[in-house]
Amino acid sequence: MTLDRSDKYIVAAAFISFLFSVSLWFGILGEGNRDTAIFVGLWVPSILALGLYGTITRRVK
Repeated sequence: MTLDRSDKYIVAAAFISFLFSVSLWFGILGEGNRDTAIFVGLWVPSILALGLYGTITRRVK
């Protein structure tokens, strides 16, 4: 199975969001702000769900 170009962007955005969340949780980018880290961590499934929705609607047409 190969990924389309748009799928690669979606996965990359989710991975960057994950890394940003981890860096906030452990305080790598400054003072550790765990509430913000959890909020940013919730972006990962949201980004993946949006990408899945786009993939499904594109293939149905």
